[in-house]
Amino acid sequence: MPGVLDGRVAVITGGTTGIGLATAERFVAEGAAVVLVGRRQQVLDDAVARLGGKALGVRADVARPADLDSLYEQVAERHGRIDVLFANAAIAEGAGLGSLTEDHVDRHLDINLRGLIFTVEKALPLLAEGGTIVVTSSVDEAKGGSGRSVYAATKAAGRNLVRSWMQELAPRKIRVNAVSPGVTETPGLARLVGGGDVEEFFAMLATAMPGGRNVMPREVAAAVTFLASDDASGINGVNLPVDHGQAQV
Repeated sequence: MPGVLDGRVAVITGGTTGIGLATAERFVAEGAAVVLVGRRQQVLDDAVARLGGKALGVRADVARPADLDSLYEQVAERHGRIDVLFANAAIAEGAGLGSLTEDHVDRHLDINLRGLIFTVEKALPLLAEGGTIVVTSSVDEAKGGSGRSVYAATKAAGRNLVRSWMQELAPRKIRVNAVSPGVTETPGLARLVGGGDVEEFFAMLATAMPGGRNVMPREVAAAVTFLASDDASGINGVNLPVDHGQAQV
């Protein structure tokens, strides 16, 4: 049987690990041709190999408009269009009020907000009518959190962009939605522990989650796949939490 994304072309930024890679695996399983985007060449090569050569890997930093231009030139040459854009690239670095630096603020704005805006803006000429855009937000877009103020603010901004973009792209029948993961066990989150015990760190985070467990990347990937598919044809402008109820309490 054909998959729910059979024959479609999908671009995934931040696609080499965690949620992005899990989504790439699900997209490939559902029949999509996938373009993976990441900043680190070796990690990108490993991700493409993991997909069995069924993806195109493009090294690009979404904070650099010239990199995005090169990305979309390669997509145009290889596929000629984009049916699904999963704007997933982001960073999350802890810093509390009173210790914020210009570099911390600039990095989050450049990647999480400016990078998101131009990831979508520069994709527009290739986006097919009836296509879909999914933006990765976070439970922090609504809840915020100590030491995460700048990150949370960028995620709130991204969620708000979805509301505007779905209206602007309605004439082209392009749906735009967001997905908001809760605490998700990804390599990016694991890096926050530094040289500490990652399993102990994840277990500590799980104690604050309804049900006592964290979200897994495959669970977010399933939600993104749904939003990208025709099964979600009546869904536009929403923010879908994948958080085991974390944002609801």
